Amino acid sequence: MPEAPRVPDKPLAELAAQHGLRLSGARPSLLRYLATLWQRRHFITGYATARNVSMYTEAKLGQLWQVLTPLLNAGVYFLIFGILFGAKNGVTNYTAFLMAGVFVFAFTERSIVTGSTVMRTNLQLIRALYFPRASLPLAYVLVELQQMMVGMVVLVVIMLTTGEPLSAYWLFLVPAILLQTMFNVGAALVVARLGGAMADVSELVPFILRITRYFCGVMYLVITLSVRLHHTWEKLVLTLNPPAVFISLVRVALMRSYRVNSAGNQPYNAAKCQAFLTDPGGPNHAPLQAYCHAIVTNNDLWLAAAGWGLGLFVLGIVFFWQAESLYGRG
Repeated sequence: MPEAPRVPDKPLAELAAQHGLRLSGARPSLLRYLATLWQRRHFITGYATARNVSMYTEAKLGQLWQVLTPLLNAGVYFLIFGILFGAKNGVTNYTAFLMAGVFVFAFTERSIVTGSTVMRTNLQLIRALYFPRASLPLAYVLVELQQMMVGMVVLVVIMLTTGEPLSAYWLFLVPAILLQTMFNVGAALVVARLGGAMADVSELVPFILRITRYFCGVMYLVITLSVRLHHTWEKLVLTLNPPAVFISLVRVALMRSYRVNSAGNQPYNAAKCQAFLTDPGGPNHAPLQAYCHAIVTNNDLWLAAAGWGLGLFVLGIVFFWQAESLYGRG
């Protein structure tokens, strides 16, 4: 007759600790989690590249849609806002101005939208394999960054063909895009956790971003609204919200006309400033805005970009790490 199995004399927790065992679904320490993410960097980049290539395989124009989509959107905005609503008044190079806003905002918009659905979209992969779940939002943002790089090539061509000269200022594009990417990663991690827990989040996020598009100066110059805005906080909200900050930094980097004509570049002149604010009057009137008080300076923009980018990146990592154990080990 077989001998009955022995029951361990020690408590199970003590026995597990003695043999180096731990719960398979337990959340690792934050530093260990970050180290594991770094170890999976090849998986993240490979997954992102494969997804990027496969996104448009069924479309005849293929990867061209990475560029055509924002270009078509910009064409619609130019017609409606630039011509019908007169938003191009007060902007010397409205085509370049608009294209910079469209490409930069699209990077953040797509990163957040895809991040909100990433956990539910990849549920089978999550159940089949174990890997740090933050790899998925990171990979999706990397997909959007790859598309952004293609868009930047197109944007540079537009800048040059519309008369914006190549200069050392263009180097500021690198830290601006880096900080925006960090912001996008943090935002994607936050909405990925929320979207994984509540499906309604992925339905609400696109609506919020559609509203945001009209509050960050994609299609218009914020200073032209000064006559309608009577409080300083209203101007600051429109100027220092995250997409507006990154859009402004890219415009400052690439557009000489934007830098030269921006408010605060000339000594304040009440008469000239008022003449611009009451009737921008088209590109020939645009230089008058340089005699107005600046809503924010370029230094303010860089401080805001660093705050939004670094702050939300850290918040997103910590927020998602706290939920890691909820997704189990496959």
